[in-house]
Amino acid sequence: MIGLDTGFFIKLLAGNETAKNYWIDIVNGQRKAVVSTLTLFELKRLTLKGMIDKEAFKSLDKAIPLNCKLIEVDKKLCIEAANISYGLKLAAMDALIFTTFRLAGCTEVLTTDSKWTSYKGKKPEVKVI
Repeated sequence: MIGLDTGFFIKLLAGNETAKNYWIDIVNGQRKAVVSTLTLFELKRLTLKGMIDKEAFKSLDKAIPLNCKLIEVDKKLCIEAANISYGLKLAAMDALIFTTFRLAGCTEVLTTDSKWTSYKGKKPEVKVI
């Protein structure tokens, strides 16, 4: 299972080939993906700031739940994310999203955030695109 960070969707909208290839595999059922509901928050916020087209956001808002497992923030995730945030010196939102992937059992994470590579656990493997 693959964790898709907010940066993945920004790259997808920009036409990044790696992101497009992964997304095609996910839509076709060849790969399974996890997305944090916090990513929807970040994408909507970027839309409000004018950094993402409104129609593009509407498409993602429909496509993500259809093709990915959405994970909401709960107590267990918050407690674990605090440890990750402190240990890796990640911003709170990044730690919450990253921890979503760990707790969901993702084997890899696609992100644009190179800070996530400081995680040295066995899983998930962090791939910066």
